[in-house]
Amino acid sequence: MSPSAFISTQRHVSRRQFLRASGIGLALPLLDAMLPAFSRAASAPPPRRFLGVCNNLGLLPEKFFPDAESVGRGYALSPYLEELKAHRNDFTVFSGVMHPDVDGGHPADNCFLTAAPHPGNGGFRNTISLDQFAAERIGHLTRFPSLTLGVNVQQGLRSLSWTGSGALIPCEEKPSEVFKKLFLQGSAKQIAEAEKKLSLGQSIMDAVAGQAKSLQRDLGAHDRERLDQYFTGVRDLEQRLSAAQAWEKKPKPVVKAKPPEDPESPREYMDKVRLMYDMARLAFETDSTRLITIMLDSVNSPTIEVEGADINDGYHSLSHHGKSPKKLAQLEAIDREHMKQLGALFSHLKSTKETGGTVLDHSMILYGSNLGNANTHVTTNLPVLFAGGGFKHGQHLAFDRERNYPLPNLFVSALQRLGIEEDKFATSTGTMRGLEMV
Repeated sequence: MSPSAFISTQRHVSRRQFLRASGIGLALPLLDAMLPAFSRAASAPPPRRFLGVCNNLGLLPEKFFPDAESVGRGYALSPYLEELKAHRNDFTVFSGVMHPDVDGGHPADNCFLTAAPHPGNGGFRNTISLDQFAAERIGHLTRFPSLTLGVNVQQGLRSLSWTGSGALIPCEEKPSEVFKKLFLQGSAKQIAEAEKKLSLGQSIMDAVAGQAKSLQRDLGAHDRERLDQYFTGVRDLEQRLSAAQAWEKKPKPVVKAKPPEDPESPREYMDKVRLMYDMARLAFETDSTRLITIMLDSVNSPTIEVEGADINDGYHSLSHHGKSPKKLAQLEAIDREHMKQLGALFSHLKSTKETGGTVLDHSMILYGSNLGNANTHVTTNLPVLFAGGGFKHGQHLAFDRERNYPLPNLFVSALQRLGIEEDKFATSTGTMRGLEMV
């Protein structure tokens, strides 16, 4: 039976039945699972989540990494990790990891969650990021499939989130807008307008797909293959549109937190970092999304303010310290503040209880950089730590610092922890060796 004939025989069947019969499997039967965590039955398993954070100027290697000989669970904390000592059993620190073939210095930040090779080359095209790969599979379970956030980001040039076609997803930079998106309900008129737009998008997808199907029998093998890829994209978009329509009718969660005030100056970099961490925490606690990325665009930051420190040079300039004691002292103050902010996030996530543990127990936090050493722009031996998420932490996993181990293996472990049965992502060779689930 031709596609057009099949459609005509199903004309009087409900849309939900038709989509199921045609193998599209819309997300509507999953609507009960889309309820926020606080309204699900207590017996339901807690959701698994992922937060990826990249500081694109990295950290001073000699202050971040434990000694090469100090490995396993009895390792001695490095100076920077001393700032996280209250959480040492909640995270694993890695040394000797990299993204194979990801070079190019600063442009490599766009590949932190994609691992696409040679970002500095002319004609480079990115690939899908870890968060978006997961969003395509579990994003329908929450109101927002993912959140893409940033601090001092140079818009249009940098992001951690990239689509399957390699298109950049712009970062949201204002904490107030993130809060509004998460928790402020629109008026009845605004909701109706949003539903109308979503319905229009759905009808356009139907019409275009119908027209394309009518061409299918006249196409060659190569064009039919391309058309099949197109239909896959249409089905995915239909699922997302339908899920979004359902969420428009559900009230947003109510939180006690007050809407944040956006810092006015790029110098208030650390305040922005703190607020974005707060937004990520609230989004996880209310199960508004389970996938978040935060780009800390230090390259694009001026002289920044750090409490108790005298910073009188631009962040980027300090990263090219040339071993100047004065610059190194200022850079260390900034790096330590980053660790303190991260420690505060861990504390907040640990203090929030949910079924089977805490929010941190069920939330993977990846913190690192695309640069192993910003002073020399190398993209090897990346500073990376991985917290929470139900893994056996409290260890230093040390790999060869000359012949690095593939960091994308950690991405495969993260996907599997999210319940996504994948054994490959980008240049991975398996799961992360030495990292075990609880």
